[in-house]
Amino acid sequence: MNNRERVKAILHYEDYDRMPVVHFGYWQETLEKWRDEGHLTPGEIEGVSDGNEQEKALSAKLGFDFNWFSVVRDKSDILSAIYPLFEKKVLETLEDGSRKVMNQYGVVELEVPGVRSIPNEYDHLLKDRKSWEELFLPRLQFSEDRFDADLMKAYASESETRTDPLGLFAGSLFGQLRNAMGLEGISYVQQDDEDLFDEMIHTVGALSFSVTQYLLSCRIEFDFGHFWEDICFNHGPLISPVVFAGKVGPWYKKITGLMADHGIDIVSLDSDGKIDALVPIWVENGVNTMFPIEVGTWQADLLPWRKQYGRSVRGVGGMDKRVFALDRRAVDEEVDRLKELEALGGFIPCVDHRIAPDAEWDNVRYYCDRMRSE
Repeated sequence: MNNRERVKAILHYEDYDRMPVVHFGYWQETLEKWRDEGHLTPGEIEGVSDGNEQEKALSAKLGFDFNWFSVVRDKSDILSAIYPLFEKKVLETLEDGSRKVMNQYGVVELEVPGVRSIPNEYDHLLKDRKSWEELFLPRLQFSEDRFDADLMKAYASESETRTDPLGLFAGSLFGQLRNAMGLEGISYVQQDDEDLFDEMIHTVGALSFSVTQYLLSCRIEFDFGHFWEDICFNHGPLISPVVFAGKVGPWYKKITGLMADHGIDIVSLDSDGKIDALVPIWVENGVNTMFPIEVGTWQADLLPWRKQYGRSVRGVGGMDKRVFALDRRAVDEEVDRLKELEALGGFIPCVDHRIAPDAEWDNVRYYCDRMRSE
């Protein structure tokens, strides 16, 4: 079996020969650390991004089979869907060398030299109806200019020979708006101007539907659909589940229904944090595979969801990457835990988010060897 066949078999509760060894990319600092340690050359880390040829070569060197976030999408950034992006501008340089920057998504944030983390946000271009209509609405319209026609043809031509799974990226139906307006802003607008909030949801939903429709017309054989949200934290959702179900849920149902009409019956969704309150809404509206199942401080796990929703919920993720910073014994214990979950069916272990800079090269290699030999 190849990896495409394995993934389809596992997520459809069918027989398979072995579990694929899956990851979700790397922090750039991780690659630079491994380069400095002599495990990689400068050329091997140059241009690495999700699912591209450079990353495939790196994955093979470590022992991974593929990155789950290997998807086809338009030219817009996954975090915003705005096209074209705004021009990045430095607004102010502070005494300590940090800078207030208007980023490409229209958010003013603090950049601190040498620090890579979620930045502090100071302001947002998207504040009200005026800024929505003038700055964002025009950038959230569908057009074929959003796509690289030659790239779409290349994906289509590889469909019959491709051995790794490939996803259709359908975007975000709420997370990108939360990014653009900020959590406080998106929370207030739901109460202060519900008509605007509804229009924003409709706009991004219609765009995601049209993007999906276009990609399905490109004669690419997709193995799964995929959404991105990141709308939860360690205690629960950043939006009322009732509001999410009523206003966002119907767009999920429409888009996943379109996918189903084209034979795509595995749909995964990337959302960080404690997602338990939103899982039933996603499942009801056609999303059946949770990813990356954050092990984090809230100990997310497929098992409770499986007990509650049965086989309708699949999972990709749940591998505690923190063991990469420890030792082989810790890796062994994690592999043993994952093997127990594999017995549930409909579950593919995948490294929980990007592999962090504290990861030891030899531990990652050992993990891949253990997973492949089981």
